Amino acid sequence: MVDLRQYTLHPGERDTLIDVFDRHFVEGQEATGMHVVGQFRDLDEPDRFVWIRGFPDMPTRADALNAFYYGPIWREHAATANRTMIDSDNALLLKPVQLGAAYPRPDTPRSARGTTDAPDSVVAGAVYHRGAATDGFVEFFTDHAVPALTATGAEPVAVFETFVAENNFPGLPLRDEIVLAWFARFPDDAAYDEHRRRLEASTVWQRQVLPELVCRSVAPAQDLRLRPTARSQFR
Repeated sequence: MVDLRQYTLHPGERDTLIDVFDRHFVEGQEATGMHVVGQFRDLDEPDRFVWIRGFPDMPTRADALNAFYYGPIWREHAATANRTMIDSDNALLLKPVQLGAAYPRPDTPRSARGTTDAPDSVVAGAVYHRGAATDGFVEFFTDHAVPALTATGAEPVAVFETFVAENNFPGLPLRDEIVLAWFARFPDDAAYDEHRRRLEASTVWQRQVLPELVCRSVAPAQDLRLRPTARSQFR
């Protein structure tokens, strides 16, 4: 399972948070049993930081979060990180529907600590807001949306849906809603732009898939267009 976390930051503070995160919080969290999958600059929101961290199960999640947030690394750097944030409560607990071969594993190579050059790649996707866990959204998405996305150059690397469970670390709130989220990887901005052009021109997407996704959603989807940081595994 994973936490998908989106932080709203004070203007101009995103690079400060990323520096602290990439230097200290990656290894600091993974030493407690978490997997820091990816961390990103939102390309459409200059004051938003997005990241994904994974856990093998819920008991490990509780133990790992307690160990990190009551441990020495967070204690040393918390003040610096917290000063950058306006809101850190936009978080979702998700479980995988499907993970492709390109989705990072814990042993996926990561750039060395101190690396600052971000890749040119784009990680993009969407979060769909659903009415219920039994709404058939996942089946429709995997059977119809995934083939249409793949045909336009955006084969999903990961598809997640809400993991319905009590939050076992209440110090970090979770959004109380049912969603489906997907992510694809593009080598650069041009490849992402070409995907969007092909998607706009796709009769299948525009006439069959998109109207059904809108009909099945209880709120407008959130589109995400993200640039991995220098130390993100998901890149």
